[in-house]
Amino acid sequence: MPFHTHTLPNGLQLIGETSPSARSAALGFFVRTGSRDETPDVAGVSHFLEHMMFKGTPRRTALDVNLDFDRIGASYNAYTSEENTVYYAAVLPEYLPRAVDILADILRPSLRTEDFDTEKQVILEEIGMYEDQPGWAAGDHARRIYYAGHPLGNSVLGSKESVTALARDQMHAYFARRYSPTNIVVSAAGNFEWDGFVQLIAAACSKWEPGEAGRTNRTEWGGVGGLHVLTREKVQQEHVMFMAGGPPADSPLRYAADTLALAVGDDSGSRLYWALVDPGLAESADCSYHENDGSGCAYASYSCEPDQVAGNLEIVRKVLADVQRGSITEDELRQAKSKIASRVVRGSERPMGRMQAIASAWTYTGEYRDVDTELANFDAVTLADVRAYLDRYPIDKTTVIAFGPVAKLEGVEGKVV
Repeated sequence: MPFHTHTLPNGLQLIGETSPSARSAALGFFVRTGSRDETPDVAGVSHFLEHMMFKGTPRRTALDVNLDFDRIGASYNAYTSEENTVYYAAVLPEYLPRAVDILADILRPSLRTEDFDTEKQVILEEIGMYEDQPGWAAGDHARRIYYAGHPLGNSVLGSKESVTALARDQMHAYFARRYSPTNIVVSAAGNFEWDGFVQLIAAACSKWEPGEAGRTNRTEWGGVGGLHVLTREKVQQEHVMFMAGGPPADSPLRYAADTLALAVGDDSGSRLYWALVDPGLAESADCSYHENDGSGCAYASYSCEPDQVAGNLEIVRKVLADVQRGSITEDELRQAKSKIASRVVRGSERPMGRMQAIASAWTYTGEYRDVDTELANFDAVTLADVRAYLDRYPIDKTTVIAFGPVAKLEGVEGKVV
């Protein structure tokens, strides 16, 4: 599948992978901004701004935005993370010009004060809703503790206090700074014609004013260490997370990190599965590698009944220590690579999957990786690579966060949250 790139005079980058045999096309605007780019006085503004993009433009009302997407049968949405805000749509090929027009239009919103005030209440309700979800609350608290002093610890939603205090003009200033075309990548994949796509984007976006929007504090982070007990009595189960340093998104060691995480904590046939889930000691157990700009992180976690927390804590520590000391076996490596190959191939069969994949690689590394290259990179991982990763980023050097009804663990008094 041919890969194409183009940069408009104002700095907007376009990337695309064309596949004439596909039956659809996918398009996404990847804005390199998220909670890590926020200062405390505007905490939560990236996510709030994502909502405001759908509230209307000089050309469309909020109703028009939704109706126009529906008229072309688009599968569309947006999301905000610590590092990116993404707006995307998948459509039949003949509707790509209209999808470009809608997405490019909402990327230059009106940001009306009345819409801002109304949507603020929606955001505050959303914060309350997520705080009532133990899994989300546990992860949000864990990231904040682990990354204390690093912007990757900023909450995507912000807080009720920060969102309440946020003013419309603060949001507008953030938008003007962070939504510069030099800070946006437009990605497309599937059945479309590249030169025509470039013309569509140029017609819709060439008048966007250029600017500079860098990112500071891209340093690696190893966590603060220790055991942190967060008590919330109304939660039924205890959620425990182990967080350790990992390679950044542009490191060659990311392939070893991803492979090892699958061997340690996949939802079936992994070390944590056999140690905790299969014997019924925990409802779930997981290990994953999260790549970030400048600093990665390895997560291991489990959820269980409160009376099993202490015993499971020791089991996970032993699993991680055993892996750190002796790595994994050749059989575990082969099994993990087979699972990853299946994941990569299945994800690549839809234009939406490829659009997301090529954009992720490009925004983090400036490189294009086709499916065969990605498969080859994972297939090339050896036990020596895993060892090199473990030596550089010890998986048993963790910050542990327990969230749930437990009031005390290993002598550590819980902090009520």
